[in-house]
Amino acid sequence: MNIRIPEQNHVLLVGRLTRDPSLTYTSKGSAVCMFDIAVNRRYKDASGEWRDDTVFVPIVSWAQVAERANEKLKKGTPVHIEGRLSASEYTDKEGNRRKILRVVAKRIQCLAASRTEETAETKEESGGEISSPPPLEAAREIEEDSADEVPF
Repeated sequence: MNIRIPEQNHVLLVGRLTRDPSLTYTSKGSAVCMFDIAVNRRYKDASGEWRDDTVFVPIVSWAQVAERANEKLKKGTPVHIEGRLSASEYTDKEGNRRKILRVVAKRIQCLAASRTEETAETKEESGGEISSPPPLEAAREIEEDSADEVPF
């Protein structure tokens, strides 16, 4: 008996960029932006000690999402990524076949307030700590329109 399961490929990640984004264009002129994020997880081990686990995730974005990501993001920026997993193969310089799993970003939200937003919010608060998240209108989101070409 064959059981049909629904197909689902949806990824949500929060992390920080480990390097500045790299923007290139395909031969047909589509923008492609690549960067990596570090996603952290804190847990207690068997002895009760706190441990940190960090996963480095390659991200690729296309078209307007790619161009906006390149404009708005830099190394260290905290981001929320929404997208899908994509697997590809390539041949390295030594002729070995390699596989890579990366996230194709459909939406990227910068989690850091801009300097003007930070200044306006911190004037109203004591101690320099922001107690509430920035308003939804102020969140900078970058969304995917289409991804017709694959450069890898």
